[in-house]
Amino acid sequence: MRSIITFLFVISGCLMMSAQEFQTSLDFRDRFELRHGFGTLFPDGAEPAAFVRQRARLNVGYTHDWVDLQFSVQDISTWGDTRQILPQDDNGSLMIFEAWAKLKWQEKWSLKLGRQVISYDDQRILGGLDWAMQGRTHDAALIRHQNNGLKIDLAFAFNQQNEPLIGNAYPVTGFFSYKTMQFLHMTKSWEKGSTSFLFLNNGFQNFTGPDNDIADGVYYRQTTGLYTKNPVGEDLALEGFAYLQFGKATNETDLSAYDVGLEATYKPGNTLFGLGFEMLSGTDQDGESKNKSFFPLYGTNHKFNGFMDYFYVGNHANNVGLNDLFARVTFKTGEKSNLLVKGHYFAANADLSGGTDKYLGTELDLVFTQKLFTFATLNLGYSHMFASDSMSLIKGGTTNDNTNYWGWAQIKINPVLFKHSWADHQ
Repeated sequence: MRSIITFLFVISGCLMMSAQEFQTSLDFRDRFELRHGFGTLFPDGAEPAAFVRQRARLNVGYTHDWVDLQFSVQDISTWGDTRQILPQDDNGSLMIFEAWAKLKWQEKWSLKLGRQVISYDDQRILGGLDWAMQGRTHDAALIRHQNNGLKIDLAFAFNQQNEPLIGNAYPVTGFFSYKTMQFLHMTKSWEKGSTSFLFLNNGFQNFTGPDNDIADGVYYRQTTGLYTKNPVGEDLALEGFAYLQFGKATNETDLSAYDVGLEATYKPGNTLFGLGFEMLSGTDQDGESKNKSFFPLYGTNHKFNGFMDYFYVGNHANNVGLNDLFARVTFKTGEKSNLLVKGHYFAANADLSGGTDKYLGTELDLVFTQKLFTFATLNLGYSHMFASDSMSLIKGGTTNDNTNYWGWAQIKINPVLFKHSWADHQ
């Protein structure tokens, strides 16, 4: 017992003599939305949807020479979704967002364990999904080595719903909820640019039986590719990626798919112009022996292919893919404000049923941003989808005759509540 107490005193003394920092912060946001054709075509005779969604997230972080700790708890709710007087056993919408520890040694190596945000590059394949109030985290172990502009990450995840005595069936369903995950991500950075390589392997639980509840092995999907962002001159930059997906789309169906994109941005002064395209392969609607539909898995998909989320935001899996040609401009409207204007031209990548025209529609997105003060920002947005007749073929046969639009207003407040540092006395 005495030796244990002595050991604890020694460790405590070392911590007190090292550089440390403790910080708490708040991420609070409210977003009002008016949906009239958001995510899918607006049906006849329906009423538009309106609601206020809220996030209240408390972040607690500790940084030390040897270890970093992060804990975040959040409440995600819709105004009015609970009674004013709750029963005693109602836990409401409180949840843990992050809970991880990072062990560091030799300045070049670290091991991060626990529930964590995994986000890389432009967040097309792996992203934090901060637009969604709940965000996206993974329960994983991540090993990192970094030296001279080279960063190598190797991650492992193995998911279970509880602590079984026998068997390893993973019954949690959801959009691409994986049982196992491993990935290698490497980034080489230089003064103003970077290039990354990703190899991602996901294992999904397969079920059989009349009620689809008998575990029958695991099938695997692989995603690999490159991302790069580099300046071309003083005001011009190029950003692009190319990914392949292969393995199994389901336990019975082979997968062979691709996703390529490129954007050029030009920023003379305070105005940013962008022009680009993305091609995500798809499967012909009349059927093919192999699945050719790419899906960007765990990215921040709201960022891509239009803010109205018609494609790849919990939808459009195993579909006809997408060709997206887009242009954008962001310009200052005041000392602390700017306006984003972005347009998309959408077409199916694969053939639609009966040889129908591949053009799906055109979307216009507007987002106004106003910095209110140091830690508060106001956003106002409006989007309009000009859908073609072909859009109804991939949206459940609904009509495209109705107007499809989406408006929203959001306020974000992100103050640092407390921050304290201990000087390094070593």
